[in-house]
Amino acid sequence: MYRDTVLPRVLEQIVNCRDEIAQYYLIDCIIQVFPDEYHLQTLDVLLGACPQLQPSVDIMTVLSRLMERLSNYAALNAEVLPYFLQVEAFSKLNNAIGKVIESQEDMPILSAVTLYSSLLKFTLHVHPDRLDYADQVLGSCVKQLSGKGKINDTRATKEIVSLLSAPLEKYNDVVTALKLTNYPLVVEYLDNETKRIMATVIIRSIMKNNTLITTAEKVEALLELIKGLINDLDEPQGLEVDENDFEEEQNSVARLVHMLYNDDTEEMFKIISILKKHFLTGGPKRLKFTIPPLVVSTLKLIRRLPVEGDNPFGKEASVTATKIFQFLNQIIEALPNVPSPDLAFRLYLQCAEAANKCDEEPIAYEFFTQAYILYEEEISDSKAQVTALQLIIGTLQRMHVFGVENRDTLTHKATGYSAKLLKKPDQCRAVYACSHLFWLEDHETIQDGDRVLLCLKRALKIANSAQQIASSGQGSAGSVTLFIEILNKYLYFYEKGIPQITVESVESLIQLIKNEESMPSDPYAESLFASTLQFMEFQKQKGGAIGDRYEEIKV
Repeated sequence: MYRDTVLPRVLEQIVNCRDEIAQYYLIDCIIQVFPDEYHLQTLDVLLGACPQLQPSVDIMTVLSRLMERLSNYAALNAEVLPYFLQVEAFSKLNNAIGKVIESQEDMPILSAVTLYSSLLKFTLHVHPDRLDYADQVLGSCVKQLSGKGKINDTRATKEIVSLLSAPLEKYNDVVTALKLTNYPLVVEYLDNETKRIMATVIIRSIMKNNTLITTAEKVEALLELIKGLINDLDEPQGLEVDENDFEEEQNSVARLVHMLYNDDTEEMFKIISILKKHFLTGGPKRLKFTIPPLVVSTLKLIRRLPVEGDNPFGKEASVTATKIFQFLNQIIEALPNVPSPDLAFRLYLQCAEAANKCDEEPIAYEFFTQAYILYEEEISDSKAQVTALQLIIGTLQRMHVFGVENRDTLTHKATGYSAKLLKKPDQCRAVYACSHLFWLEDHETIQDGDRVLLCLKRALKIANSAQQIASSGQGSAGSVTLFIEILNKYLYFYEKGIPQITVESVESLIQLIKNEESMPSDPYAESLFASTLQFMEFQKQKGGAIGDRYEEIKV
């Protein structure tokens, strides 16, 4: 009775009244008053009346409410889902929206996009397994937007963002969204600012759901979607992105890099190659954010390669560990021009350490050479030099791949840099740190007690000079902190059994410190010396070989 008599008669009255207010109110009444199952069984009749309404009727809201009501009906009653397929609800709604838009040539973009957004949400709720339906809606939206250029209407762009966010929210998986071929086509109609917003939404979805992107093809598609964040877009003159917003956006891109992963090393190399292509063409100001995670991801790949054996990338592949290191060198070379020489310096040292683990001496030496060049030519601030030198010494100490000649060259350079630091205390600390370069317990070939002693004596000489300078400038004796720090180095090497570090040298240094401590007090120095003596007493009480050695020292 409803299908054959009531609905046709009511719709006839609504269409014939030709009053836009009455038509909107009455059609909305039909949607809200009659049961959901009635609407489902009479969709074609109800939708057929929509194009006949007055052009000024807010048909967007009417259809949106109808689709929302049907979506809720499907969500609450899973058993009715087959009926939606049976009555071809999606096709009827899609055709109806097309006819309504066609009948109203001056329909605003906002209204059209809102209709398709409502249809997409209906589709995702009722037919979540039918990606072809969702892609069809996006395709219809692209068709409607074609010829319109970039969308500048703020409300319309927000609705497009809502449309594009719907699949992400439904599936919690960007990989599913990447299967929708029309998805990137819709993104193209957004202005640059909204593209950045949409890219941020996509990245947040990936991070929130821990979604791994595992193939080069999907990574390429993803980077196309978020190119608003990784490329310099054509901005209108005078439009500047807020610096804090820019940094946050680039940090999100950096986090994204670690979600692009494949266990297969050949596929992973393809992924990082794609990242390199996009990042190096993304503008210089982004490189200091995007290059470090790319380098780290590449270093992780190198660690997964076997040190020996056949090419792990397959019999026909040409990718080797050497090629990956060349790839790393090409990436880092871009950084000093940003300029970010300090960042490039650190990355060169990390790559050198990775080459060390792969037993690639020429490559490790080349990375160290590049780091030294940056230190000499680009790092001029005295504090930055101290930090850089600590990194050089720390990294070089862990290197076992170098032969005698290469190691001597690098250690000689490091000790030379130490002696050229601006401040005497910095010189002293760097020189005594260099002593560790000449004695490694696990490597008999790197155990030179004479050069260890030479470094420590040179550090003492510099400490004495620093104290004299402080004394002449302040009118009182300088701090003995440096002498106590050197004493700790003496004790370290004495404990290791280096014959050149004698009991007499340790005792004389302790006596020197005690004599200096009678001068005006320095709480830090006093505390440090007390802790050192306490440590020595503790070692004595431990007994054994170490205890016997410490028993020989008379404090």
